[in-house]
Amino acid sequence: MQVCLLLLAEGDFAMTLEEFFQAHPRGALAFSGGVDSAFLLWAGLEYGAEVEPYFVKTPFQPRFELEDARRLCGQLGVELRIVELDILAAPQVADNPADRCYHCKRRLFSLLRERAAADGFSLLLDGTNASDDIGDRPGMRALRELEVRSPLRECGLSKEDIRALSKGAGLFTWDKPSYACLATRIPPGRPILREDLERVELGEERLARLGFRDFRLRLSDGGGKLQVTREQFPLVQTRREDILAALSPLFSQVVLDLSPRISVD
Repeated sequence: MQVCLLLLAEGDFAMTLEEFFQAHPRGALAFSGGVDSAFLLWAGLEYGAEVEPYFVKTPFQPRFELEDARRLCGQLGVELRIVELDILAAPQVADNPADRCYHCKRRLFSLLRERAAADGFSLLLDGTNASDDIGDRPGMRALRELEVRSPLRECGLSKEDIRALSKGAGLFTWDKPSYACLATRIPPGRPILREDLERVELGEERLARLGFRDFRLRLSDGGGKLQVTREQFPLVQTRREDILAALSPLFSQVVLDLSPRISVD
């Protein structure tokens, strides 16, 4: 199957994704199992590049992300390298300051760069795309400092493009909701505890089994706060008792955010 990857405004970008991998035929990829990194791995292999996927396992990544990463690598016939990192050992991360994402990304990608170099890779890639607002993501500063390349963004591929191309390529990740790490469920300034991350992860697993999709369960004073899209408000009403039964063992109280969650691709 041939898939055209040239979905760019004429003259806006210097190269296509195919040209990128022709110029950079070997690289290590920070692989999350999400839409973007999954497509980037597929594209690199499709164009004959040697792309090695690395999954960094921390308390911030839920189990299903690792399961999806393994499944996708199995589908593509490549080995997934798993790197473990106790990110909560870093006070700049565990204390949860406003720039936590910078410190987290700095440690994560520094470790990845060391591991990739030991495996013979000098180029480190990530799945940032052209739709990402790099001006509003403190973690992007760490990527620039560590010279991490983002081919999807450099070649002008938006999230919409990537989903369409992923569907055409037969990747199960094509319609996977965007997912932010579990640390984002903890209010800034509140120290991040492993047990809180585990509670949130378990709560979100239970809500997913009730039929919820593209939602967030955040810690709030005294309990948990559920954020769902406008389309899922009726489901909250229908499954109210089931939600309470699922979450009451984990949180002293459960509240619904009446402002609908806006999906951000």
